[in-house]
Amino acid sequence: MSHDSSSAHAVFEFDLTADETRRRAAVMAALGANWDPLAVMRGEEEAYALLYSGLDRQQQETYDMLVAAEVLPRKAPGRVAD
Repeated sequence: MSHDSSSAHAVFEFDLTADETRRRAAVMAALGANWDPLAVMRGEEEAYALLYSGLDRQQQETYDMLVAAEVLPRKAPGRVAD
């Protein structure tokens, strides 16, 4: 802690490096050894395709309008979820 006698405020400094390392290790441990990020991405792409498949004419027009307005992302192979 540093304290400047001309100020009524105290300055606290924390190094969060160790905590961030611990947090990342906990996340990786929770994911487990069988976690496959490529399979997760493929699953997200399949879910996205299913979500917008089978739209009727009015739904498709609404979808196209939202894509044109950049509210929804354009369909692109290999697109990653935001």
